[in-house]
Amino acid sequence: MRGRDPETGEFLDESRSQKRREALDVLTMAGKLMDTGPATLALLPMPEELRALVLDSQRISSHIARKRQMQWLAKQMRREDDEVLEVLRAALEHTKEDARREAAALHRVEHWRLKIVDGGDEGLAAFVALYPLADRQQLRTLARNAKAERLANKPPHAFRELFRVLRELMDEAGSRSPGAGTDEDGLEPDTG
Repeated sequence: MRGRDPETGEFLDESRSQKRREALDVLTMAGKLMDTGPATLALLPMPEELRALVLDSQRISSHIARKRQMQWLAKQMRREDDEVLEVLRAALEHTKEDARREAAALHRVEHWRLKIVDGGDEGLAAFVALYPLADRQQLRTLARNAKAERLANKPPHAFRELFRVLRELMDEAGSRSPGAGTDEDGLEPDTG
């Protein structure tokens, strides 16, 4: 039973429901850490002891044992300071946002590659209008070769090269202007 402050009438401690919600939040974060790759895990700001516990937890593959280990990891994480957990939570959200942003950029490149290969000169003209530094002749040659490879059932060398060139152009333009990488309407292209 929680006590009340006799002067103000406010509760002295958090409710059990609030503590349970916080514990479940830490459990969810422990699961995300166990699913995080080693390269991303190395970048996260966390104490080395906690990093070692996460790496040990990632080695477990049995479903029930993994669930039990996740609960144990969450218990160890709850012993950390609230500031450490907040920084870790923010870093996990940041890496999640970076992954979304990277996936969206790859979808935009794929959209333009298909538009250039399948749309012919119209797709190429639309791309060059948005990215004036693009070499029209190189893109036209790669698109023509990609289409020929597809018709001849050959390995997609030119198709991949076109993707690489488009990604470089879009990354270069994206680092100079925030509006680059959008379609003719100024919206991100619909890839679905």
